[in-house]
Amino acid sequence: MDQVIEFMGNHPFLIGLFVLLLALFVRNESRRGGHAVTAQELVNMVNRDNAVVLDVRDKKEFDQGHIVNAVNIPFANLSGRMDELKKYRDQPVVVACKQGQHAGSAGTLLRKAGFDNISRLTGGIAEWRNQNLPVVKA
Repeated sequence: MDQVIEFMGNHPFLIGLFVLLLALFVRNESRRGGHAVTAQELVNMVNRDNAVVLDVRDKKEFDQGHIVNAVNIPFANLSGRMDELKKYRDQPVVVACKQGQHAGSAGTLLRKAGFDNISRLTGGIAEWRNQNLPVVKA
């Protein structure tokens, strides 16, 4: 521990640069595809704010179980089907995928298309199911 403190005292420029880069990274990640929401926050957003859930998984996965009233547009087709989402532009949109990996990229596409209130479900549908929240099968 003493060596760390000594290093910080001897290299303030490097420490400052590290802190700056870390802050920029965190800022960039937080803006990437909307802010992250937990499953419980999503429930509150749907009930209180009339949020729309956009599920970007493939249709086969969507049919095996999805959040009630979720809109399914697979991530691969999202750019070409953006017109279907125009009616939700003034509502909060929460993007959900299998494990949270594609939601950020989908959120970025939505932001570029003019959507302002974008969030992404942390952990995706997998986390939703882990918390024993309801899913609907098609």
